[in-house]
Amino acid sequence: MMKLHIWGGAGEHGRSCYLIAGERHQILLDCGVKKEDEGQYPLLDPEIIPQLTAVFLSHAHEDHSMALPLLYKYGYKGDIWTTKATVEQLSSYFASWRRYVKERGAELPYTEEQIAALSFRDLEDLAPALQWADLDLDEEQKLDLESDSDSDLDSVGAAAPNLPRIRLKWGRSGHLAGSVWLRLEVEGRRIFFSGDYSRESLLLAADSPLEGEAGEGGSPFSKGAVHRVHNQAADQAKPSGYAADLVIMDNAYGSDEEPQETKLRELERAVRNTLESGGHVLLPVPVYGRGQDLLVWASERLGTYNLIVEEKIWNGLQRLLEQPVWLQTKGRERIQQAINSSAGRVILPHNDEERLEALNEKGPSVIFTADGMMESPRARWYFKYLADHVRNTVIITGHAARHTFAQNILEGGMEEARCKFFNIRYKVHQGLSDVREMLREVPAEQTVLVHASKPKTDEVCEVLAGEGYRRIHSLKPGAELMF
Repeated sequence: MMKLHIWGGAGEHGRSCYLIAGERHQILLDCGVKKEDEGQYPLLDPEIIPQLTAVFLSHAHEDHSMALPLLYKYGYKGDIWTTKATVEQLSSYFASWRRYVKERGAELPYTEEQIAALSFRDLEDLAPALQWADLDLDEEQKLDLESDSDSDLDSVGAAAPNLPRIRLKWGRSGHLAGSVWLRLEVEGRRIFFSGDYSRESLLLAADSPLEGEAGEGGSPFSKGAVHRVHNQAADQAKPSGYAADLVIMDNAYGSDEEPQETKLRELERAVRNTLESGGHVLLPVPVYGRGQDLLVWASERLGTYNLIVEEKIWNGLQRLLEQPVWLQTKGRERIQQAINSSAGRVILPHNDEERLEALNEKGPSVIFTADGMMESPRARWYFKYLADHVRNTVIITGHAARHTFAQNILEGGMEEARCKFFNIRYKVHQGLSDVREMLREVPAEQTVLVHASKPKTDEVCEVLAGEGYRRIHSLKPGAELMF
């Protein structure tokens, strides 16, 4: 038997962190934070951290990554397995998280030296997407395994001590460039971790977790050899009728079943109504992921209206052109068309003077500024400019965490503001219909739904139970589950 420890992420939105503990291996999936109060961190056990065999990071967003330096503070000396694109993005998120903590008069619980100590290994170098590979442990870990080979361990280890103890497959999750899901085989158990998953991005490809299937765009990273070993003992340990013993599944949108198309129609109506009345629309978005999708959408759908785009978001769009492996078949073409067709309409301000000129003299515009929760000085600068006029609109397209500026305006905390506020979600996670599809693709002995509040998750579990699904769990931080 193995045990899942919820160190964060289940029953809440944020601080994704899951420990898979066996007799021989301790595997950590993500290590993120939650944007509430001064910042909330996972329920890490400092005694376990030095014993971790491996750490995996599904993507760069703060709620999955910003607690990683705590692992090195508590004695982890190994690597973090993730993708090249994820490593490239992390510095931007560390800068954002430093600012968030500082603005609340708090301090980071780790040092700059511990951030610098982060050691990454690239999943792409281990294996192409959608192919099984043996995890490449360092020499010290291999020696530890060999010294334990005569121990009274699970049947896989006892029967075949010389076989690789951990196998891995990864695929694109459609959440942002570099984001992945993971399949693991550890001590005879099969685990699937969805990460943040979406099949409905306008640009990004998502691979199906169904064995042998690829997503839009086919299997990427096809060049290069992959070291694979058929683990017969692990196959024999697989429960009949199940693709996994444990699934940790994104259900951030709870019981919401609306498709992306419906949400985009609502978004377009709200944007057009504002622009046609002569107002500006502010779209605060993350630096990577949703921001590039919506920028291309605006370019395609909003005709001749100007787009005021902060440089980090525009650079993220340009960078996607250089990372076609993360895109759908026509994703690169759509980005290039958007860039070409937006010539003369895209305004890239470099200072407040240029921002004021664009807002005052260029006519109604859609403004793309980084930071979806409006915690950054730049997002608040735009809000201050727009707030005094009823023609203007602010649209939050993602999650607004408790006590953030975005949540404050959505809940009426800015009574003096005269502009309009909407929360119109752009899908970058899974709702109920998506969860049903993934349950069919990865039937599991036990499934844990994560990334939403406990009440929302309870509601989904009740609906699924009524439809005949069994052993679907709604847990919370601190919980444990045997599998």
